Amino acid sequence: MKMNRFFIFFLFLLFLPISAPAQLISEEQQIIDVFEKTAPSVVFIKNAALQWDWFSENIYEIPQGAGSGFVWDDRGHIVTNFHVIYQADRVHVVLSNQKVYPAKIVGYSPDHDLAVLKIDSPREELSPVNAGSSKDLKVGQRVLSIGNPFGLDHSLTTGVVSALGRNIRSMTGRQIYDVIQTDAAINPGNSGGPLLNSRGEVIGISTAIFSPSGAYAGVGFAIPIDDVKRIVPQLIKFGRIKRAGLGVVLVPDSVRQRMGLEGSLILHVQKDGPADKAGLRPTRRDSFGGIAAGDMIISIGGKEICNNEDLIRILEKEYSAGDIIEITFQRGAKKGQVKVTLEEL
Repeated sequence: MKMNRFFIFFLFLLFLPISAPAQLISEEQQIIDVFEKTAPSVVFIKNAALQWDWFSENIYEIPQGAGSGFVWDDRGHIVTNFHVIYQADRVHVVLSNQKVYPAKIVGYSPDHDLAVLKIDSPREELSPVNAGSSKDLKVGQRVLSIGNPFGLDHSLTTGVVSALGRNIRSMTGRQIYDVIQTDAAINPGNSGGPLLNSRGEVIGISTAIFSPSGAYAGVGFAIPIDDVKRIVPQLIKFGRIKRAGLGVVLVPDSVRQRMGLEGSLILHVQKDGPADKAGLRPTRRDSFGGIAAGDMIISIGGKEICNNEDLIRILEKEYSAGDIIEITFQRGAKKGQVKVTLEEL
């Protein structure tokens, strides 16, 4: 009798309907798809310094930093932040399949906090990212960040574009313009990893956080991908950025401000450079030993110049060597205009 009861209970359990796993909502599935598609493109970067032991005369490899990066093309180029590989004697790249490759530094731009590495790996192991555009981003747009925070392999965080047009300082003190601000968590180790839109396109490179404690506090920054697409090919081809310039040295903004002037004040003009050929004048001493201020650049191509950063930003982002630009300048109480052909400097 007891066996019959047990048998009946067993049959009852056997034929109970099995509940189906909870269905993912479309937004969750979209995030999962983006992560699974992009994660193989994200790499872990290890930065090491070489140290010589005076007693044993052996050379030791000392870990001194780590970060993230991503595969740029099928030739083995890896894009990351300059500060991730800063002062590195040796750099190693860990692919998503956990294979480790020594990396060569191809080129870097400290002013933009960008660097390009190269590894010699089979092409089938490389999964280049899909680079999108940062031109039409909107505040509130969904973004995803993939990286290796604190050395944790392939971590995903999500958030939104929380602000646009931010400026941050690079390691050299120069401003990085039009940076993307996001509330997607970015922690140490995320630097150099991709910031993605909901289609899985890279729209920026995670580069910094605003945090008094050094950990994530709700505000992170990413270098816009449009700048990356402009700079990286130059780093791959030349190892550096080829800038278009005027051939001038400018008076520091702090000094100019104390003089009560607004614009970009020319301190020195390079001989036979673009500005010299156009007749722009440097700051110099007059016949009485006093200082005669040089020409003050107040407009380029119709765009107002209030300080040196304005001049540098406009030249860098909007012009190339060979372009002819119209400069409006102040010389004493008079204004003048001149056309200058930019040269690679």
